[in-house]
Amino acid sequence: MKFVCDACGWEYDEAVGAPDLGIAPGTKFEDLPDDFECPLCGVGKDMFSSAE
Repeated sequence: MKFVCDACGWEYDEAVGAPDLGIAPGTKFEDLPDDFECPLCGVGKDMFSSAE
């Protein structure tokens, strides 16, 4: 699944992860740390929506 930041449009793809942030491919969005923030604009997980 993919999740998109409602504030800036940055996309998190569970299949790809975010290797540059130390998040391995296959990491589910729900398994990201509670303090995860968008790497572009800094909003929290509650500001992301499913893109599928």
